[in-house]
Amino acid sequence: MKHYEVEILDAKTREKLCFLDKVEPHATIAEIKNLFTKTHPQWYPARQSLRLDPKGKSLKDEDVLQKLPVGTTATLYFRDLGAQISWVTVFLTEYAGPLFIYLLFYFRVPFIYGHKYDFTSSRHTVVHLACICHSFHYIKRLLETLFVHRFSHGTMPLRNIFKNCTYYWGFAAWMAYYINHPLYTPPTYGAQQVKLALAIFICQLGNFSIHMALRDLRPAGSKTRKIPYPTKNPFTWLFLLVSCPNYTYEVGSWIGFAIMTQCLPVALFSLVGFTQMTIWAKGKHRSYLKEFRDYPPLRMPIIPFLL
Repeated sequence: MKHYEVEILDAKTREKLCFLDKVEPHATIAEIKNLFTKTHPQWYPARQSLRLDPKGKSLKDEDVLQKLPVGTTATLYFRDLGAQISWVTVFLTEYAGPLFIYLLFYFRVPFIYGHKYDFTSSRHTVVHLACICHSFHYIKRLLETLFVHRFSHGTMPLRNIFKNCTYYWGFAAWMAYYINHPLYTPPTYGAQQVKLALAIFICQLGNFSIHMALRDLRPAGSKTRKIPYPTKNPFTWLFLLVSCPNYTYEVGSWIGFAIMTQCLPVALFSLVGFTQMTIWAKGKHRSYLKEFRDYPPLRMPIIPFLL
């Protein structure tokens, strides 16, 4: 059985960083990363991007050396992805922040609205319903992070957590300030508008149903990708029309929250969220079409028949 020689060069400078001798043909990229770490411990595997071309795509950890288009002396190019942090840690931080921040405004802790309003309570029912809905949303997200989601990538760049937290925490504070303000006025059409909004907010259950269906597609510890299909759960039937119904339901629930509170910051948060989720949905949709030849042709990325 022939062995491979693997040289690893810096993708920017072309400087030789490492030379690995007698590498097994069936060695994976993950195993090569571990060998590279032994000579450069500052670059642990999660920080490493190895590629066949300096400007090409990163190789997957599960790629096998002998199946790559290389000779018995393989040249790989290395890029440092920077300090990494686990996705679980990122999500827990992102979602715990808005939950805590919103409650600070809801309970009107000192120094927010003025001394005479410290720890007072709103007389409007919609304010209390809004707090319940907002808290439910983020508690659900925290529990899903811990017990439902399975991540194809274990880590993400540490710098992203600051950007993501600024977005989630900042919008949570902005929304909460106005919704819980002593001068807040209920929605124009009163109880009827709130009831409609609550009906729309049930999209949260649809979002959870989709997450459970996606979880069941990927066994624990696996990176298997399959075409998601509807199950017996009626909320999953949206898979018939869109590739990412979890995003569709997420946007729907925030539209419901915006109708309930009639608050401009909530509407802007919904719009920004919809824009970002549309980008993600289009990317996933393209990935499905590329990977599966028999992918259902009727599906759109996020909005049935439109987008």
